[in-house]
Amino acid sequence: MSADPSNPYRRPSLLVALLLALVVAALNIGLWWVGNRPHGPEDWHGPIGGFALSAFQRYQSPLKGDFPSDDQIDGDLKLLRQYSPNIRTYSMLQNPQIPRLAEREGLKVLAGAWIDTRLNNNDKEIAALIAQARRYRGTINRVLVGNEVLFRNDVPPHQLMAYLDRVRAALHQPVSTAEPDFIWEKYPELAQHVDFITVHLFPYWNGIPLTNNIPLTGTSRDVEHFPAIAAALGSYNTLRKMFPNKHIVIGEIGWPSNGVRVKYAEPSVSNEAIFDREWFNVAKRNHIDYYLFEAFDQPWKEQLGSSTEAYWGLFNADRQQKFPFTGPVTEDTAWPWKALAASLLALWPMVWFARRYARFKLTGRLFFCLLIQLACGLIVWSATLPFNFYLSWVDWTMLVLLFPAQIAILAILLINGFEFTEVLWRRRWVRHAGMLRPDPPEKQPFVSIHLACYNEPPDMVIVTLDSLAELDYDNYEVLVIDNNTKDPAVWGPVRDYCEKLGKRFRFFHLEPWPGFKAGALNFGLKETSPEADVVAVIDADYVVRHDWLATLTGYFHDPKVAVVQCPQAHRDFEHNRFRRMTAWEFDGFFRIGMHHRNERNAIIQHGTMTMVRRTALEGTGGWSEWTICEDAELGLRLMHAGYELVYVDELMGKGLTPADFKAYKSQRYRWAFGAMQILKGRWSWMTRKGPLSSGQRFHFLTGWFSWFADALHLIFTLMALFWTAGMVAFPHYFSLPMELFLIPVIGFFFAKAIFGIVLYRARVPCSWYDTLMASLASMSLSHAIARGILHGLTREKTSFVVTAKSRRMGGNSFAAFAPVREELLMALALVLCIVGMAHNYGTLYIESTLWMFILAAQSIPYVSAVIGAWIAHKAGDKPG
Repeated sequence: MSADPSNPYRRPSLLVALLLALVVAALNIGLWWVGNRPHGPEDWHGPIGGFALSAFQRYQSPLKGDFPSDDQIDGDLKLLRQYSPNIRTYSMLQNPQIPRLAEREGLKVLAGAWIDTRLNNNDKEIAALIAQARRYRGTINRVLVGNEVLFRNDVPPHQLMAYLDRVRAALHQPVSTAEPDFIWEKYPELAQHVDFITVHLFPYWNGIPLTNNIPLTGTSRDVEHFPAIAAALGSYNTLRKMFPNKHIVIGEIGWPSNGVRVKYAEPSVSNEAIFDREWFNVAKRNHIDYYLFEAFDQPWKEQLGSSTEAYWGLFNADRQQKFPFTGPVTEDTAWPWKALAASLLALWPMVWFARRYARFKLTGRLFFCLLIQLACGLIVWSATLPFNFYLSWVDWTMLVLLFPAQIAILAILLINGFEFTEVLWRRRWVRHAGMLRPDPPEKQPFVSIHLACYNEPPDMVIVTLDSLAELDYDNYEVLVIDNNTKDPAVWGPVRDYCEKLGKRFRFFHLEPWPGFKAGALNFGLKETSPEADVVAVIDADYVVRHDWLATLTGYFHDPKVAVVQCPQAHRDFEHNRFRRMTAWEFDGFFRIGMHHRNERNAIIQHGTMTMVRRTALEGTGGWSEWTICEDAELGLRLMHAGYELVYVDELMGKGLTPADFKAYKSQRYRWAFGAMQILKGRWSWMTRKGPLSSGQRFHFLTGWFSWFADALHLIFTLMALFWTAGMVAFPHYFSLPMELFLIPVIGFFFAKAIFGIVLYRARVPCSWYDTLMASLASMSLSHAIARGILHGLTREKTSFVVTAKSRRMGGNSFAAFAPVREELLMALALVLCIVGMAHNYGTLYIESTLWMFILAAQSIPYVSAVIGAWIAHKAGDKPG
């Protein structure tokens, strides 16, 4: 049978789907290209002035007493000799063989003695320096006593000057000490004790941008176009003016290839290439004596402070040159392979989606294909980025443990994105169901309405009974089942009112009775009239429309239909701020999520405003008493039995919202706990091929992912508190988290917020104010949901707490926060962490800024809970 060309839901050809996927894949490759466009710094030809040399190999560290061998140092010197005739060292005790090996290679050595707070060790360093300088007078052509000693405040100025004088008296070679420019300006008298000035210039650490964003082309450019170069040159010229009779040597100058951003200074391979090549040419034109910092990357230096310390080498730790001296420089030379891998990883999922969901508008298919490609690109980026860093086994262990969390974040993003796409860009709902024409009385299915009560205010229940008495339907009965209410003054008036309403209304008081609500409903099932075809369930606070049964029971003429479900809606909330925000929060799921699930016959059955085919209910075992979410479990069980569930988005009945924040939290905790009971109890149904369709398994496995995200949020918040406390108190042991993990988390936070707000504005008929307040209400439940998820996974049972719908006696203002004690403590802890980070790190590093942002984002649910509790307290008993 040929496809109807006028049918927009026909499955498109594989060619069309493939074309869409290829377009997105091409965009992905284009973005990788844009991010790795070649830069064209000025070419460099000729030798480099000199290298600052630390010869430790990839896994060696002086902190562990692990030093390079003669062969390793000799190999390094042979390599450096190809680029420069000069090297600089820092210690005479750590690598005493360097002068001997350098002499063999014909290198000139600026030899340094390491000076610090260990006075005895200082004497040994100076003695070794003097001895080596005398022995290798032709190789060691000048010496340094100390490296940034006054900058670190290791010894006082007069002590350093004494050391300098001692060495000058013992040697013929020129003597100096190395310090940053501001130290020489602070202690100009230091110049009287040296033969030449050795200065360290690092515009990167001063946060000076490398360029003014000019196109890097051509061979002759003004140094002012490179602020970092201009700053270094300016500092050099300032010292020349201060000390006109002293030769100036720049002992360290360079730019890192990786690490953290400092203000406007961005570390990268291309930026290191630009800085170094520009500096080589500037130094040559100005006849500047300098040593490039440094020859080789030194991974062990990460333990000294910032991760940037490891990435200053012209060569990486494996002795590979990072960039060429001529021609354009590419930041990541492997980007084509990464881009191709990301495109290939996404190609089949995009083709499948574009073909499978042809019923979506083209914009929707394109959007979700872009989302798939983004997820695959992030996977490739996350998997390959760690190889740009020098990571310890501890780092790799953490990466292996955290990588699944990254995958989980992307999975949740795609799941939310699928809902976003279907809701916004569907052409129509495939399984839309509306109100039916009422049947004549003789064709009406007989309905037994079950109303379970526990300790409910009798006035509230009577209002519900009145609405049931006014139903425009002939064939029905009402069973009111009160289970375990102790006080006869509570259940007695309800019993009396049922008697007043006539024989259609029957009242049962059960005490004691097991099974919570499910137990009461199972009792009601046994007492149901034999002629009943349908069992309807509503909560004790609902007021139903007169046409509820008349316009919906017709669906049961189809033997495949087991359930007809209406939204869980609310009344009397308009003028009570707390009830209003919770009412609109509830509404979002029924306007958005239920429609999304209904497309694959995978709705969540709710325990109110629901009708069930009696034979299906009894045939599958009745209401399950092993879970506190017996309604959702029944819906899943009926799907497993092959039945259809119908969702009609009509407000056929309205109940009351939870009375206060404690009740609101308690209800959502119960739902989360029950969901985990169902997940554990029916795991095999959801994970193995069987009666459930793939769409049903998808929704019942992934539908709770957002709640799992709340549980993960709690776990990660506790971990973040611990890690932040470590970074503040013990910065040498706890480093700033990598951008690798921070950027996807922040992106997920924004994406989820945008998805939620856009969907609310598109589907929920409320104002912007109500949308934002509903968002606040939703976020305020995060901690309660997290506790429900974790307890549900680790415990078998919990108490069934009935949601209070009438206001309980309040207290003073402090009592308002009693239901949110844990959230208040978490919020305060996160605020203290942000303050500690701001005090210790500020915004100097991009990682610290991102981390403070994440801490602030993590605090939002807890702050929302505190605000929600206060709103509930202030709203009090205001009428709806």
